Amino acid sequence: MTLTARQLNRATLDRQLLLRREPLSVAAAVRRVLALQAQEPASPYLALWNRVAGLAAADVDRAFADGTLARASLLRVTLHAVHGADWAALHAAVTPLLRASRLADYRWLESDLTDAEAQAALDHLAAYASTPRSGDDIKAMLAGRVGDPAQMWWALRTFAPLHHVPTGGPWSFRHPASFVHAAGGLDHAESMRALVRRYLSAFGPASTSDIMAFTRLNSARVKAAVSALGDELTSHDGLLDLAGATLPPLDTPAPPRLLPMWDNVLLAYADRTRLIPAAYRAHVVRRNGDVLPTLLVDGYVAGVWRPVEAGIEASAFHRLDDGTWAALSAEAAALVAFLADRDPAVYRRYRHWWEKGIPAAESRVLPAG
Repeated sequence: MTLTARQLNRATLDRQLLLRREPLSVAAAVRRVLALQAQEPASPYLALWNRVAGLAAADVDRAFADGTLARASLLRVTLHAVHGADWAALHAAVTPLLRASRLADYRWLESDLTDAEAQAALDHLAAYASTPRSGDDIKAMLAGRVGDPAQMWWALRTFAPLHHVPTGGPWSFRHPASFVHAAGGLDHAESMRALVRRYLSAFGPASTSDIMAFTRLNSARVKAAVSALGDELTSHDGLLDLAGATLPPLDTPAPPRLLPMWDNVLLAYADRTRLIPAAYRAHVVRRNGDVLPTLLVDGYVAGVWRPVEAGIEASAFHRLDDGTWAALSAEAAALVAFLADRDPAVYRRYRHWWEKGIPAAESRVLPAG
């Protein structure tokens, strides 16, 4: 069976809760979408606001505080928010990548530290960070054990089994960060199979190249997991999916959305034209890796947005009709209300991208209401 580009687009939107806001708990929604990019603390909140009917930010606060959600270095060596029950398998699957990102880095190789010292430091960290500790606390603990505690902590904070602990602020996490050791140690091969299952549930149908792009794990690891899953998977002209998974009708409408920075739906595939038209990719995914907050129109990226004093400034890369602008205005008014008692100027430190110029066909300030 050959799938059209529109079928793939609608399949992704359906599995990522972007065809309609669903009446789900925070925990259930995150389980459905697998992971939320979290290097900006606001982004998981805004990702869920786009997906969950009647989302209350306080519900997300509670989920982080009680461990229902875990924020940790995971996929693509970046911070993600995942369901606490998913964290151990995801961490075990990507641990080889996380370790290599530090222990094969020139900064580690040029230091006087050894991999054996890193393993010993992991053991010390497990005991010391059984209760929340700051980075400075951990460096002080390491100071009596290694010659370069700052360099050791630079490595450990990426690949050690650590969760970020909420420290307050409008989006639960603020500088300086606090960390707690988490139980890990699951089998890598079994965890890889779990990762492939969960990825296809959240983003399928997809290719092994897509799974590699989403995780940055190498081809051998991904293909071994796919092969081991056998009849659990089906193939659509080379694209993998879970056996029995369904696809939405082609004519399913896709309402406009205001996605946050780094929304994972834009980063989940090797071929990002599933949601980002090729001509717009460079406007959205900047050279340093920043992925701007986007307008999603009929299931595809159509522009970018940012908060301004009067509401939400929406910059469209092509002309939009009045009905689309009206729908975006309704979304913008709801977003302003969601941000009001948290951070009305969210993502303010990325305004330089607008100062450098956004190639918009038209821009409008969508009022708060």
